[in-house]
Amino acid sequence: MPEQKPRFVALVNRAQRAMQRWIEGRPEAWEGASAAQAGLLFLLASREDAAIGEIAQALDVAPAAVTNLSKRMQAAGMVERVGDAHDARLTRLRLSEQGREASRLATGALAELNAKLSAGFTPQELSVVARWLDQATRL
Repeated sequence: MPEQKPRFVALVNRAQRAMQRWIEGRPEAWEGASAAQAGLLFLLASREDAAIGEIAQALDVAPAAVTNLSKRMQAAGMVERVGDAHDARLTRLRLSEQGREASRLATGALAELNAKLSAGFTPQELSVVARWLDQATRL
């Protein structure tokens, strides 16, 4: 009998759900931020004053999604929306102090999850997994 090939789509879906449950089980690490908001927090922590269009491209979402998300995050006190000094059509986002703290807490929680996910694997094995996930993302 031929060896059954791994069912990658099912495995990735199960893994994603398990990681989501792990994340949701640590609400104190997110300072009230959703997973989508955490993604924006991480991006802004590394790209201060990024334009909404740049953020949308980096997160692979529509600019309108970033606009709506940033308005909710502004209302929650996590980000500031500022006009571009050179182009009045652009809106830029920056983290507030509350957003910086939320980003720090979430970074710590995800570092813990990443450590659990990578335990028992060699750097070479992890490199293959990362390459495979990048390929899946590009599909």
